[in-house]
Amino acid sequence: QVQFVESGGGLVKPGGSLRLSCVASGSFKSIWTMAWYRQAPDKRELVATIRADRTTSYADSVKGRFTNSRDNGKKEVYLEMNDLKPEDPAVYYCTKMGTGHDAWGQGTQVTVSS
Repeated sequence: QVQFVESGGGLVKPGGSLRLSCVASGSFKSIWTMAWYRQAPDKRELVATIRADRTTSYADSVKGRFTNSRDNGKKEVYLEMNDLKPEDPAVYYCTKMGTGHDAWGQGTQVTVSS
């Protein structure tokens, strides 16, 4: 059994930055592809993925602004978010790629407002 706990969300102004962290507990496997999803009131989106070899991919909506990284030794995954926009607010979740949303953790809230 593995659980993921996200942190680092908060309120920022447009153009601001946040760094989300996700720590795994239990039987985390460094070979897993990890994913960040976000859930807004009317939309769920796959934001970024990072493979075991640290190859990353991003949704077009965040490409060039978000950076996904991982530290397998610490069982942690990070999402550096820069130039936050009014369309970025959501609850952000990290999980093993392919995990259904009903098995996600609590997530961390990101709010962008002036």
